[in-house]
Amino acid sequence: MKSIFKELIRNKPIFKKARFYYRWYRTKTTGYSDWNNILEKERPLWDAALAAAQQGEKILLATNLGAELAVTKFESLLGVALTLRGRDVHFLLCDSRLSACQLCTSDWYPDISRFMKDGPSKDLCKVCFSPAFKMYRKLGFTVHRYSDLLTQQDLACAENISSDCPLSEIEEYRLDGLAVGEHALAGALRFYARAELDGEEYAEGILRRYFKASLTAAFGIRSLLRKIRFDCVAMHHGIYVPQGLIGEVARDEKVRVVVWNVAYRTGRLLFSHDDTYHHTFISEPADKWENIEWGDEIEKELIDYLHTRWYGTQDWISFQDREAETDKNTIMEEVGIDYSKPCIGMLTNVMWDAQLHYPANSFPNMLEWIIQTIHYFSKRPELQLLIRVHPAEIRGALKSKQLVVDEVKKAFPLLPENVFVIPPESSLSTYSAMSLCNAVIIYGTKTGVELTSMGIPVIVAGEAWIRGKGVTLDAASPEEYFTFLDRLPLKDRLDAEIVTRARKYAYHFFFRRMIPLEFLEPTGGQPPFNISVRSLEDLMPGNSVGLDVICDGVQKGQDFIYPSEHHSPPLKGD
Repeated sequence: MKSIFKELIRNKPIFKKARFYYRWYRTKTTGYSDWNNILEKERPLWDAALAAAQQGEKILLATNLGAELAVTKFESLLGVALTLRGRDVHFLLCDSRLSACQLCTSDWYPDISRFMKDGPSKDLCKVCFSPAFKMYRKLGFTVHRYSDLLTQQDLACAENISSDCPLSEIEEYRLDGLAVGEHALAGALRFYARAELDGEEYAEGILRRYFKASLTAAFGIRSLLRKIRFDCVAMHHGIYVPQGLIGEVARDEKVRVVVWNVAYRTGRLLFSHDDTYHHTFISEPADKWENIEWGDEIEKELIDYLHTRWYGTQDWISFQDREAETDKNTIMEEVGIDYSKPCIGMLTNVMWDAQLHYPANSFPNMLEWIIQTIHYFSKRPELQLLIRVHPAEIRGALKSKQLVVDEVKKAFPLLPENVFVIPPESSLSTYSAMSLCNAVIIYGTKTGVELTSMGIPVIVAGEAWIRGKGVTLDAASPEEYFTFLDRLPLKDRLDAEIVTRARKYAYHFFFRRMIPLEFLEPTGGQPPFNISVRSLEDLMPGNSVGLDVICDGVQKGQDFIYPSEHHSPPLKGD
């Protein structure tokens, strides 16, 4: 530890790194003791389960990032649960071989030139691999490492391609058909917390570092999947570096893919098949939810929960102010808008987040959508445009370095008189402000799911998950988008039939696709949960509906849909 803290002191920001290392020190010394305690009591049962699982189908948990505390905690639980169901579980961890990864962000490295030169090897890598590796090995799992998978030829190839590829061609670069360049760019944008790299010092060097890491990850996972035939590869998030490449290669090798993430609701997780949920939630077939047996009890449960969304009281991922201002007159006074005249709401999202290709988007990016929309409304003085900038720009775990307000000021030093902006730091309630509008236009925010459930008409220009559900006006091109805007203001709210359909999807989204696990003990910080398991019996089939849904999805390919209309177990913190 001494060498780590010397490095810590030499490189700022000290306090953020100190918190990181301290969390890892605690995790290393106490955080995994629960498994040790359980195995001390139930070693014969666990050893028998491990032995029996050797004959079962092989499942690879391949997030790679040992320092993602929430991930290692949950995936250890998932590995144990799958083993108890007869599956041979393996893990893949990066052991300092990747030149960049999702854990790296620019606020860790005020001296970007140093990161460009060394990457994470002199700090993050020192505390990432070892604790997770030791935990997985103590549990008896097979753990694969990049150093065992990559040849010198692989490393040289990654170095040569990442160095020689013209900068302008990196984003579109494909390795044997794999979208390596797309994930490299998404990783670099996330590093800077920006939607574009233009103007960033050392941007080319950072992009090439992520490009090299993408190639390295692709070579490593391809080697493993050709050596061992896995039935399924599961990972967290499914985009960026390296998880995006894991999915790309697994699909190419015809191995089933599962992607998961922490959900918004406390104690719940999101899962999807084949691809990141950023894509699959848009394309999910309507027959998965439109035939829910609807009734007053379910509807009340949904409406009660949606009301808590205004303040985030039942969510462990929320950017709403729990004392948000909801009064109409206060909103009008602070913003300067007049709700007695037609008002159209506009909701942004974080510009750098999940910068992937979405075929249905009507604009190349969100900023272009914002600028063109303001231009449009400048020629419609009879309408007011109220832009609510997403609070996650400044309240998220990774704060944006490229802010919507700043970009709007660059394009419009003087805003049109009928355009108003609620900045991300404002305590005004997003939901109150939008509920007073004639209609709301969105790009990628999930809020469209809630607004349509309130009967508010929504126009979708980007990758919002409410797209394609039969309740919104979905634009596939700029021309179609502006045709929708030409209809404004709309004469009516959504009719009762559409609202019911919207609420069915909202219930499906928040109650069925967000799978509850009673083993997730909320912490109120980072990581957002600890694992609370009393015995291996808790994880056996039939003892947890949510865990059974997850395991059946991973091992059998069944839908990741929790039958909430039939089961509503109490959750810790719910």
